[in-house]
Amino acid sequence: MTATGRLRLARCVVDEGWPLRRAAERFQVSHTTAARWAGRYRKHGPAGMQDRSSRPHHQPGRTPAALEERVVRLRREHRIGPVRLAARCNIAASTAHRILVRHHLPALAACDRATGEPVRRFERARPGELVHIDVKKLGRIPDGGGHKVHTYNHHRCHTALGGRPPISRVNNAPDQYT
Repeated sequence: MTATGRLRLARCVVDEGWPLRRAAERFQVSHTTAARWAGRYRKHGPAGMQDRSSRPHHQPGRTPAALEERVVRLRREHRIGPVRLAARCNIAASTAHRILVRHHLPALAACDRATGEPVRRFERARPGELVHIDVKKLGRIPDGGGHKVHTYNHHRCHTALGGRPPISRVNNAPDQYT
């Protein structure tokens, strides 16, 4: 349901006194959903009808900030990957990798070996600053077709014309077979 639909459902239940099951049937939702939106409307008003984030309010199992700082510091100082970081910090390699991603540290393969800075070869300040053009050079195809045409007609040419392929003259082009 959209925020407008939720608001209409909640107003029917709270303001107009509709039974929950009747409102749920009218708006084609379950009665528990109708009860949820009516409860939010009572508690928060029209602002409670907007979508809320499903992100948890707190993460009791998250890696402590001090350990995260140590992982990031070791990565910058020694330029080592998540497996070696995990061994030094006594954490799982997946945890070390997730910390590096959270702090926007790229993979070692994407970094310059000498400086440790990420290599971004095609970044430009504005669109169109870097233009790439592909040029295609067309080959010389003789009148009457190229290799495939002559290969296809090979048998017919040698039998019907005594071994000489047919000549096509376009705009008085010189004979290429004489």
